[in-house]
Amino acid sequence: MRLTTPLAAIAASLFLAASASARQQDFSQVEIRTVDLGNGVYMLVGQGGNLGLSVGDDGAFLVDDQFAPLTEKIQAAVAKVSRDPVRWVLNTHWHGDHTGGNENLGKAGAFIVAHENVRRRLNPAEFRELIGRSQQAPPDALPVITFDQGLTFHWNGETIEVFHTPPGHTDGDAIIVFTRANVIHMGDAFFNGRYPFIDMESGGNLAGLIEAAARVLGRLTPATRIIPGHGEVAGRAELQAFQDMLVTVRDRVSRLIAQGMSEDQVVAARPTQDLDAKWGQNAEGFVRAAYKSLKP
Repeated sequence: MRLTTPLAAIAASLFLAASASARQQDFSQVEIRTVDLGNGVYMLVGQGGNLGLSVGDDGAFLVDDQFAPLTEKIQAAVAKVSRDPVRWVLNTHWHGDHTGGNENLGKAGAFIVAHENVRRRLNPAEFRELIGRSQQAPPDALPVITFDQGLTFHWNGETIEVFHTPPGHTDGDAIIVFTRANVIHMGDAFFNGRYPFIDMESGGNLAGLIEAAARVLGRLTPATRIIPGHGEVAGRAELQAFQDMLVTVRDRVSRLIAQGMSEDQVVAARPTQDLDAKWGQNAEGFVRAAYKSLKP
């Protein structure tokens, strides 16, 4: 689908702002923390979205790769638990704090996999006409394998199930299930302990986040660990609390919309006031995204 000029302009500005932000950050002090989740699966924490990692005889399988300046540190962390380099990188969505290392790892020989909308958003031909040059990701950063609804890897003795959810955080969200290890990586479909960011310009929608949480909750066991896009390792209680909060905000904002309130009026009504202490300071942005998701 071709972007209209106003939407393309917004998308271009977001892309450039994210790139500039990454350049301005000082990554020299960032350390990669490794959390062992058992059965050869780890969570890596640095700057940006949490990484998932499967290691074994077949080689390292990485979920997301944070920012480009952190690639060497991520590779060093992987080398501490794997004899082999990264063979696969699976992107949970297209944002730069999850895909910034794609080019480096692609050049190093990793195969990059993502939902087809991730490749489209990393390779936006529309930007060429808008600003006279392409702001697309370099060729080595683009996924070489894409999927629509899902796919399965048989790797490192794991069955790694990948499935797409309805547009939630973005329109290219993927959830990854390491079945033997009983670990699920939800990417930014789950912000543990904080309000989510719903990227409306990338097709995000509150309903999709609620459905993604419901799908994962439906397959959890008491021992399942969840890697969120941001925050600490979680389990059923944390994900259930996240979904309950989403549903509560959806219902409250829906009632205010039914009363004829505008977006600014809904924000002024502070429908999350009693939730803010627990879920963070991005209340206004979250409420605005909820309004746009729900407004007929």
